[in-house]
Amino acid sequence: MNYKWAYKAPTQEQKNEAAGLAEGLNIHPTLAKLLLDRGITSIAEARQFFRPQLSELLDPFLFRDMDKAVARLNEALGRKERILVYGDYDVDGVTAVALVHRFLEQYCTNIDYYIPDRYDEGYGVSIKGIDYAYETGVKLIIVLDCGIKAIDEVAYAKEKGIDFIICDHHVPDDVLPPAVAILNAKRVDATYPYQHLSGCGVGFKFMQAFAQNNGIEFSQLTPLLDLCAVSIATDIVPIMGENRILAYHGLRQLNANPSVGLKAIIDICGLTDRELTMNDIIFKIGPRINASGRMQNGKEAVALLVEHSYREARQRSMLINQYNDQRKDLDKAMTEEANQIVEKLYDKDNKRSAIVIYNEEWHKGVIGIVASRLTEVYYRPSVVLTNDDGIATGSARSVSGFDVYKAIESCRDILENFGGHTYAAGLSMKVEHVEEFKRRFEEYVEKNISEEQTLAQIDIEGILDFKDITGKFFHDLRRFNPFGPDNPKPIFCTRQVYDYGTSKVVGKGQEHIKLELVDAKSSNVMNGIAFGQSSQARYIKTKRSFDIVYSIEENTHKHGEIQLQIEDIQPTETDI
Repeated sequence: MNYKWAYKAPTQEQKNEAAGLAEGLNIHPTLAKLLLDRGITSIAEARQFFRPQLSELLDPFLFRDMDKAVARLNEALGRKERILVYGDYDVDGVTAVALVHRFLEQYCTNIDYYIPDRYDEGYGVSIKGIDYAYETGVKLIIVLDCGIKAIDEVAYAKEKGIDFIICDHHVPDDVLPPAVAILNAKRVDATYPYQHLSGCGVGFKFMQAFAQNNGIEFSQLTPLLDLCAVSIATDIVPIMGENRILAYHGLRQLNANPSVGLKAIIDICGLTDRELTMNDIIFKIGPRINASGRMQNGKEAVALLVEHSYREARQRSMLINQYNDQRKDLDKAMTEEANQIVEKLYDKDNKRSAIVIYNEEWHKGVIGIVASRLTEVYYRPSVVLTNDDGIATGSARSVSGFDVYKAIESCRDILENFGGHTYAAGLSMKVEHVEEFKRRFEEYVEKNISEEQTLAQIDIEGILDFKDITGKFFHDLRRFNPFGPDNPKPIFCTRQVYDYGTSKVVGKGQEHIKLELVDAKSSNVMNGIAFGQSSQARYIKTKRSFDIVYSIEENTHKHGEIQLQIEDIQPTETDI
């Protein structure tokens, strides 16, 4: 892929501000500039950013309806009512259900959990799930990571004498379900000052309020923070504000003392005895939890995450690992088919700003992954649809800065259902509406997307010389963790670098380059790895200079060694 490199040089005023911050914090000016880019302008704010404190979490009772939610839960516990914890089948929903169930089971033995079947029931609150609750004597359903649009279903449950507490973070419609309490910071009448919690994060705030109301020490909640970190990493929510606090301490919990179920997944992923990062969650832990809901039923993943016996958890994690292997095979085959369709339909008309494809044979559990792959390759908002009992069901993914939820919402009159976020959404419609949806969705995107949003662009946060990349620089850079939306892993650029003479092509298919580089301003030799860029090897060996953009990592094979993960290589004459 040909990337456009984007770098906005700081003004003299910004340089002066960064220099002052750098001096006060004893960090490199480039790192001070990173802080300014994230809206952090004072030494006090920087120290708070580098060391988030659990004491800085917001008061959970700032949520509208939190008092009602806690009162109804207290009532259920007092009356020994049967409680059902209900959630979505993705990682966020599964971790949310596991978190609430694990906390409440300490105070309530009459508690159950439920994850709807992706294929039999579909997304969200189902009539089948409510019937299950009624048949098993449930009086209170706590629903997590879904439910904000379940108006008819909640009304149906109410007729059966079942109350609902909804903990959701998806965008609501104007009319809300008739629940006892709705905890959602995106409500029009919301009073909570932070809108970006994951579904699991909302569940955590509910349990925090319950604990606060009942005199339970906050320390009883900290073992659950590893689940928050997993949900935050996988659900692509901003990692600033309250999410940063939860993710920071959740990662510490995950590394120091993970729950039994997560420990089993960590071991089966081969991540034992190394420091886990958000990337490990995104690429290793999360997909295995997700695979349960994609290939079988997400309830199996909850069973793993609430398990107390490591032996049992190990067995469950092995089964989920098998699901993940099946998912990867299916994902690969479907992605290849999707790419063939896109190349036929779209390559001849590269002015199209969106991709919508439909194949009634595709596996419903993997279409979201395929949509993500298409977005990564073609850098267009993408919708992938398949047939589910006569209904076209799909997943949408977006590019940076474009709200795919609003694009889908513009077609709501021909949709059966839809929901989601700025960058990821789900939808369903009658099959006969697919072509009309495709036309209208593409038209909306064409009118509302900017040219920059459809370019494969690498945003550079700083220009460095190799002499700048010291052990202290790397140590200070690591303090920006955890990385994610609104706090991306910084990409740097170094100009006029040369092969030290020892760079070589590596990998089973000779697709990567292992580099040893020097730059024009120092004799420092930097190690680097350029994945999938072996086509650049011939140019590198000509001894001509080139520019690189990269992130700075620790070499996982050599503890303590700094390594550049090189994202792109261009001849020096190319301007940024």
